[in-house]
Amino acid sequence: MENGKSKRIDKFFAGKGFYIVLALCVAVIGISSVSLIKTANNAQIPDIDTGISLENPTMPVTKTETPVSEKVDIDDSNGAVVSTWKSEGSYEAPEAWVWPVRGEIERDYSVEALAYDVTMRDWRTHDGVDVVAEQGEVVRAAAAGTVESIENDDLYGTTVVIDHGDGLKSSYSNLADTPTVSVGDSVNAGDVIGSVGSTALCEIGQGSHVHIAMSKDGESVNPADYLPS
Repeated sequence: MENGKSKRIDKFFAGKGFYIVLALCVAVIGISSVSLIKTANNAQIPDIDTGISLENPTMPVTKTETPVSEKVDIDDSNGAVVSTWKSEGSYEAPEAWVWPVRGEIERDYSVEALAYDVTMRDWRTHDGVDVVAEQGEVVRAAAAGTVESIENDDLYGTTVVIDHGDGLKSSYSNLADTPTVSVGDSVNAGDVIGSVGSTALCEIGQGSHVHIAMSKDGESVNPADYLPS
């Protein structure tokens, strides 16, 4: 029985059967090739940035040189100490600063920590520096600018505010009743704007002094960062 079946298979391959099997193999190979080509075409090929070196894939970084600022203290013709800010490579428009009065600092700038107030007898912040000066002594503009306002503040008394531009302002409190400048006046560093008074009720317990405060873009800043060291 098995011998007869084997003879029939041999007869099939000896005849047309051989060609049928061959055609089926060729068809299978062709279908497989088409499938592989479609798969390759559908695969996503990542974009290569031709601007980046394949040997060194890190883009070059351009360094920007930052001008170095420096504060230089000099003496002017009147003997006042002037602080001049200048940038390396540019000294065309220096900004000069002078102390409004000469004297010791009685009370420092302190807005991040509470300091004892001898007048109010409590602990509070202090938005300026208090410089000891005799009553009647002249008070000068710390830098060039325009007189923005003159007020009789309920706490700090007669106060002159000078706008120095670029959002920077300085104020001088505890002045005598009548300043020597008016609103809108242009002043230079060292120009007299008034004299020391005793009008600051909130600091009346201290010695005779001038309260100097500054702000940048509406935020309080330490005057010592600008005035001569």
